[in-house]
Amino acid sequence: MKVFIINGGQVFAHSGGQFNHMLTDWTTKFLNKKGFEYRVTHINDNFNALDEAENFKWADIVIYHTPIWWFQVPNRLKKYIDEVFTAGHQNGMYASDGRSRKNPAINYGTGGLMHGKKYMVTTTWNAPDTAFTLPGEFFDQKSIDEGVLFGFHKMNQFVGMDRIPGFHFHDLEKNATTERIENYHQDYTQHLEEVFILEEQLS
Repeated sequence: MKVFIINGGQVFAHSGGQFNHMLTDWTTKFLNKKGFEYRVTHINDNFNALDEAENFKWADIVIYHTPIWWFQVPNRLKKYIDEVFTAGHQNGMYASDGRSRKNPAINYGTGGLMHGKKYMVTTTWNAPDTAFTLPGEFFDQKSIDEGVLFGFHKMNQFVGMDRIPGFHFHDLEKNATTERIENYHQDYTQHLEEVFILEEQLS
């Protein structure tokens, strides 16, 4: 199995991207243990959009590790997505928006070329998980995947990829204790075990 990891932990203002760097390290150690091939891109580094499109085409699974800033992905990750997905137009990622000029009202979003490939996204938050689950709290009991990440999931669907369950890390500014981080490490590793066992069974 071939896995492409995108580390979206941007260095900006008070953020050093340290947790996403550690998270990428957890992921690569897991993949090494399993003997899977992998490639890693760090969005703080300079990149060639055509080369990065090749990484998407090479991979069976793409893993995005991203913080959420102001309820969106960081600006450097958005720039990466804009340039790399554009480089993939009629170049193995997507052919068109899927519509025809004869009937442009239907079939939007069906022009992807990456069918059979899958992606997973992890997100890191200052917000606690209770901000999404408790009545009266900020996110109105709407989940991350149904809310903030809705467009992100549609973006990947547009190029033909299928979603596999992701993982979300909460309360990493006010409550990032050593114990909490270690518990997250264990829970995330278990999540990877379950996800990749299932993917191996399906392949």
